[in-house]
Parts: sequence; structure tokens; C-alpha cells
Amino acid sequence: MADDSDLERTEPASARRLEQAREEGNIPRSRELSTFAVTMTGVTLMMVLGPRLTERLSDLMRRLLTFDQATVREPGPALLRMREAAIDTVLALLPFLGGLALVALAAPLLVGGWNVSTKAIGPHFSKLNPASGLKRMFSLNAATEALKAVLKSMLIGGIATWVIWNERAELVGLVTLPLETGMGRMVDMLLHTFFIVTGAMVLLVAVDVPFQLWNYHKQLRMTKEEVRQEYKEQEGSPEVKGRIRQLQREAARRRMMQEVPSANVIVTNPTHYAVALRYNEGMRAPQVVAKGSLKLAERIITVGRENAVTVMRVPSFTRALYFNTELGQDIPVPLYQAAAQVLAYVQQLRLYEKDGGLAPVFPDQLEVPADLDPESKRPQDAAPEAIQ
Repeated sequence: MADDSDLERTEPASARRLEQAREEGNIPRSRELSTFAVTMTGVTLMMVLGPRLTERLSDLMRRLLTFDQATVREPGPALLRMREAAIDTVLALLPFLGGLALVALAAPLLVGGWNVSTKAIGPHFSKLNPASGLKRMFSLNAATEALKAVLKSMLIGGIATWVIWNERAELVGLVTLPLETGMGRMVDMLLHTFFIVTGAMVLLVAVDVPFQLWNYHKQLRMTKEEVRQEYKEQEGSPEVKGRIRQLQREAARRRMMQEVPSANVIVTNPTHYAVALRYNEGMRAPQVVAKGSLKLAERIITVGRENAVTVMRVPSFTRALYFNTELGQDIPVPLYQAAAQVLAYVQQLRLYEKDGGLAPVFPDQLEVPADLDPESKRPQDAAPEAIQ
């Protein structure tokens, strides 16, 4: 059952899947929106520009069909007049045709946006497969498109019939009007009818646009296995990433262990934590060069002893350093005084081991703020002591 669920397309398309679809030219489009926009623009332009366009075309026809003797006898003037008439016709229709072309280009961008894909215009021989063609013909999408065509025909036809039926008396009355008046009135009635019928297409657009968006995302749904595979391709296999993190930690640990011999002192908990401090003349404050817990703490202590670094048991101070510092950072200001006491003791201890004299005495208490030690509420630690 789990394997079957992994093969079902139940997951929404990822951003990468959507991007690949756009690269292939697969974007949502609504034919009904484009048809409505172009048709409504054409009707509106005819209503606005119609009188002026009719007047210019009528004048053009009148001039074109008016001949004089020179035009009849010589073909040159006639051809010149025809060329001028063609240019005037294009100029007269340019606002109308330009408006339609602009809307035809802009309307598809309302759903799916602008997209240029070279893959979409390339040859796709798989589309020539008869089996694929039959599958598309009897698919759910084909059935939906057929149903939309029937509903569109019924809607537009029904509304057109209703408008014409309501204007039947006025249509019959056109025969009683003078020719010029009757033609003008008929044109107005036709534009009015087309405007109402085209406006009814808003219902189709309101249904088709959400359906196209839903169907587009439905076709791009992914299986759970595809989601996992895509994540591996983009982010890398969890096993590989885990191995990389492990190698990074090992490299960082090796670099850290190389810094231990340069430390002035290693403070311990004594068995849970270990922190190596280094302070040289000119430094603003002591720095943490290594720190670790449990096995790593033991390794730090071992390397320190092998390189004659003083190891001291200072539980509270060690915990405060371990939980409040990072490698290569200066220690917090509230720990300056405790660090100064530790480093002073280490210096005195080295002088004692070299020249003899009175043995240094480690202070009984170190000033460690309770808020820096997460275990400060535990029973009082034993007094600090040097273990090397």
C-alpha cells in the first residue's frame, strides 16, 4: 500500500517542476479569455470608430469610382489612383487593426504570463504517434473542451436569439425607413446585438480561467517518489550530505587539535569538558583554541600533556568557557578575572619548576558568574587544583 501511494500524483508541483514546464513551453492559457478580449475589443472599436471609418471608406470608394477622360484613356493615372486608394484604406483601418493586434498579443499574457521557449517550437515526433493522438481525442481534457464548445454555442446562440426576438418589431420597421437611414439603424442594431452577445462570454471566461489553472497544476502534480528524487538532485543525497558533514567535522577537529600545543593551559571539569586557552603578549584577551566533551575532552588533555601544557581541574570555570565561547574567540568579559588568576598561577608554576623556591598556591575560589555556568545550582564543586 505504501509503494502504491508513492506512485500516485498527490503532491503539488515544485518550483523546479514549474520552471521546467515553462522551459518546455507548457504554461496555462485560456482560449475563452483571448476570444472574449479580441471580440469585445473589435465590437467596441466598431462602435467608437465606426462612423468615422464608414465616412472615410465611403469617400474613398466615391473617389476611386469617379473617372475622367485622362484616367480612362491612360492606365498610368488609374494605377496611381488604385495605389493611393490602397494606402488610404490601410491608414483608415490601421487604428482598428492595430487595436485588435495589440489585444490579441496582450490577452494571453493575463494567464501564464510572457514566456519564450525554443523547445516549444522544435520538432516533436512523438506527437505523430497515432496511439497518442487517439488517447488525446478520448481524454478527459478533450471531453471537457467538447462540453465547453456545446455550452458556449448554447449560451451565445440563446442570448443572440433572445436579443433578436426582442428587436423583431424594430427589424420589421426598417423596411419603412429611407435606405440611408435604414442602413444606419441596422448597423447600430447589429453592433448592439454583438456587444450583448460578446458580453455574455464573461460567464465562459469566469469558468474557463480557474479551470485552466486548476487543470494545469493538476497535470504537473508529482508523486512522493518524484519529490524525494528531486530533493536529492537539488540538495544532494542525505547520506552524501551526512558524510560531507562528518568529513568537515573531522577536518575541523584536526585543525583544532593542532592548536592544542600552543595553548598556555587546559582547564577541565575534569572528565566531562576540556577547554584550551592561549594568551600571548599583545592579545586583547585570552582565546579559546580547543574545546570538547567526553572522548574529545580526553583527547585534548592527552595531547596537552604530551606537549607539556599545564592541565588544571577548574570545573565551574571550564563549564562557563565551554558553553559561552567559540573556537578562536576571546573569552567573555565576566571571565577575565578568573582567567587572569588561572594564567598567573600557570606562570608562577613554570617559574617554580624552573628556578625552585616557594610553590605557588592556587586560589580557593574563582569568580565565575552563576548565569554563565549552567550547572551552578549543583552541589559546590571541589576546590580547584592543578593536576599537572
